Amino acid sequence: MNLNPHATKTTNSPNRPTQYINFIFFKVDPAFRRLSKDEQKRRKDEFQQVVKEYMNHSDLMLLYYSLVGIRADVDFMLWRITNRLELFQEMTTKLLHTGLGQYLTVTYSYLSISKRSMYVDKIEPEHQNSRAFIIPGKYKYLFVYPFVKTRDWYHLTFATRQGMMDEHIQIGNKYPSVKLNTTYSFGIDDQEFVVAFETDEPKDFLDLVQELRETEASRYTLRDTPMYTCIRKNDIDELLETI
Repeated sequence: MNLNPHATKTTNSPNRPTQYINFIFFKVDPAFRRLSKDEQKRRKDEFQQVVKEYMNHSDLMLLYYSLVGIRADVDFMLWRITNRLELFQEMTTKLLHTGLGQYLTVTYSYLSISKRSMYVDKIEPEHQNSRAFIIPGKYKYLFVYPFVKTRDWYHLTFATRQGMMDEHIQIGNKYPSVKLNTTYSFGIDDQEFVVAFETDEPKDFLDLVQELRETEASRYTLRDTPMYTCIRKNDIDELLETI
């Protein structure tokens, strides 16, 4: 198996594999920074070795983000996408058994699956296919948060929900610099969705979210926190330099 978007076997499309998505957030124990520089490097090298083992794995896409200085409860995040769910567990086990891993706490970890939206983008219908399969990592900033709708939302007729989503989609299309990745967690994690917005312009994302607050669909949001502002790093070496 592989994560090529043209691979065979899928539940979403005859041409695409099911993608499992994981956003895993780590906090570094302050005691790690009190170690000698040599000891820090040795422990980081062990962690890097495990990451590099998975970097070119045919079943895994892996991206690196730092949150140092942005959130108090998180230092870095790995965005992982695979068509083999067990790979998350296998990799995390190895990471936590490294020298650096002994100083890490997993503060949050969100699991979701990619799938085609049930709502039609009438303005740009070609977006339907691109949103069903996640191809991440083209932008500097990533904004991630879990999302839960009220139960009343699901008791509305589909036509009513589609009407509200038309407004939602129309606003989103006003911000082409912001790419939305919507993934689904029904029954496999505490939230219903995990949304991840990629952009090179944080202010555009802020303006988008502010405008979406005024939509009718926003009345049916139960929870959309915590929110994470993540800065992408090119590789694991660059990421670990920030901790």
